[in-house]
Amino acid sequence: MTDKPVIYQVFTRLFGNDSTANQPNGDRVINGCGSMAAFTSKALGEIRGLGVTHIWYTGIIEHATQTDYSAYGIATDHPAIVKGKAGSVYAIKDYYDVDPDLATSVPARMKEFENLVARTHRAGLKVIIDFVPNHVARTYHSDACPEGVSDLGADDDTTQAFSPKNNFYYYPGQSFTGDFDLWAGQAEPYTEQPARATGNDVFSPHAGRNDWYETVKLNYGVDYADGRSKHFDPIPSTWRKMLNILLFWADKGIDGFRCDMAEMVPSEFWGWVIPQVQAAHPGIIFIAEIYGPDAYRRYLTEGRFDYLYDKVGLYDTLRAVTVGQANAESITCCWQAVDDIRPHMLSFLENHDEQRIASDFFAGDGERGRAPMLVAATISTGPVMIYFGQELGERGMDAEGFSGRDGRTTIFDYWTVDAVSRWRNKGKFDGRRLTPQEVDLRQFYATLLNLCNREAAIREGDFFDLMYANAPSQHFNPHRHYTYLRHAGNEVILFVANFDDCDADIEVSIPQHAFELYSMKPAEHIAATELLTGQAVTVDFTPDKPVKVNVPANSGIALKMNLDK
Repeated sequence: MTDKPVIYQVFTRLFGNDSTANQPNGDRVINGCGSMAAFTSKALGEIRGLGVTHIWYTGIIEHATQTDYSAYGIATDHPAIVKGKAGSVYAIKDYYDVDPDLATSVPARMKEFENLVARTHRAGLKVIIDFVPNHVARTYHSDACPEGVSDLGADDDTTQAFSPKNNFYYYPGQSFTGDFDLWAGQAEPYTEQPARATGNDVFSPHAGRNDWYETVKLNYGVDYADGRSKHFDPIPSTWRKMLNILLFWADKGIDGFRCDMAEMVPSEFWGWVIPQVQAAHPGIIFIAEIYGPDAYRRYLTEGRFDYLYDKVGLYDTLRAVTVGQANAESITCCWQAVDDIRPHMLSFLENHDEQRIASDFFAGDGERGRAPMLVAATISTGPVMIYFGQELGERGMDAEGFSGRDGRTTIFDYWTVDAVSRWRNKGKFDGRRLTPQEVDLRQFYATLLNLCNREAAIREGDFFDLMYANAPSQHFNPHRHYTYLRHAGNEVILFVANFDDCDADIEVSIPQHAFELYSMKPAEHIAATELLTGQAVTVDFTPDKPVKVNVPANSGIALKMNLDK
C-alpha cells in the first residue's frame, strides 16, 4: 500500500517563536525567533496526529539576512538587498549550510538539522526541504561547501554576457542599479560590477522595487538574449553543481525536495538530475512549484517530477467558489483539464505564498475553508498540503514589517504566529489557550486528513463526478453544491460539499452508469456512516431515488457505504 502524501508545510523560524513583542520591522533580539529545537517529539507527534505523512520544513538552507552572524565566520549582507530584517528564505546564501537563525548553537547548526531529521523519522514522518534552483542571494558565497567543490560564479568569465560555462548572466561594463535605496542607511551603497540578471528573469542591469531584486538568476545554459537558445552539450557547469547540492542534502536522509519555481529552470535539467538523485536515494520525491498548465506534462515526462502544484486550476477555482466568484460546478473543469495526470497534482488551500483562508483578503473566517478543504483533500489520490496554522484558522492579518498587512504569514520578518503559539503553549500542546472554535476546526482537519490514508477509496480509489446527473432543483444548487463518489472494492463514499452560508437539505442523484461502471448493487435502506462525524445513518442508494442528506453550511459530508457486487 502506498500512502497518499499528506504534507504539513511549516515555516521553520516562526513555528517555535513565542515572543509577545512583535514590533514591525523588529530584529531578532526584539521579536525573537523559533528554532529547530521547537520540533520536539511531542510537537511532531501532534503534527503526525493530524494525519500528516510528510513535513516540509520551509527555510532550512542558509539565506541572506540583516542579522549579524559575523562572529561565526558568516559574512554580513548589505541591507539594501535583503528583504525584511530576517530576509527571504528564497534568497539562498550558501547551498551547503543550515540557516543560523534556526540553531540553538550556531556552530552546531548542521548537526541540529541532522538530529531534526532523525527525530522527525522517529515520529513516523518524512522530511521535505526546499531546493531553490532558479536564483540565489546577490551576496551568495559558500563557506561550508565540501573540499574540492567550486563555488557558484567562482570560475565565471565576467567579460561574457552569456556562456554555458558561467553560473550567472552578466552585463559587462555596467553596474547594478535599482528603483530602491542602495545605501539603506549604510556608510557605503551596495555595489555590483558587473551587474547580473535578477532572479525573476529580469535580464537587465536594473531591478525594480517589485522585482526579486535581492536575488540573481542562475544560468542553466539558456541564452535569453539569443531567442532562448539552448546550450546543453557539454553539460553546463550549473547543472553539475546543482546535482552535487541535491546529493549533499539527500545524503542527510531527507525524503523529498519541494523545488521552488521549477518551471523557470529548463525541463531538460530536471530530466537529467532527478533520475540521478533517485538512483542514489530510491524513494526520494520531487515536487515542482509550477504555474503554467502548458508545461505540466513536460515537467512530469521530460522533467521526471513526481508531483506538481495544482495552483492555477484547483486552488484558484476553490478559492473563487468559496468567496462566491465562481460556481461549484466549475470544479468539474479543473479535474477534467488534468485528468490524465491527476495523481501527480498536489492540492492545497494555503501555503507561504498565498493569503490565509481566514484573512480579510480571502474568506474572512477559517470555518469557510471546510468545504473547499474537503474537496482538495479527497478529489484525487494525489498529495494534499496544509500550511501550519491553517488548521487553527490563523488569520495572517498582522503588519509584520516588510511583509505588510497582506493576509499572508510573513516570510521576511521575525514574528510570532498567534494561533500557532497558543496551540503550542510553550510546548505543552494542551489546547488550553485555543478557543473552542479553534479546537473544533483543528479536529475537523485531523478527521479529514486521517481519512486520506485510512480509507482505501480516498487513498487509491476511483473518482466519479456526479454533477452531470444533478440538475438545478429545490434540493440541489450546482452553483453552491459539489458532489462526487470515491470507490474502491465494495466501498463507496459519497461526498457533498456545501459552499453556502446556510445548512442545506440536499438530494443527490446517483446515475445508473455509476452502478454499472463499478458493478455496484443498488440498495434501499442501507446503513451508512458519515465519516466526518461518525454518525450512523440509513439511506437509499439506488439510481431511482436521490440520496437525501443534510449538509452543514460551509462544510460537507462523507457518507461511506459497503455495497454488494
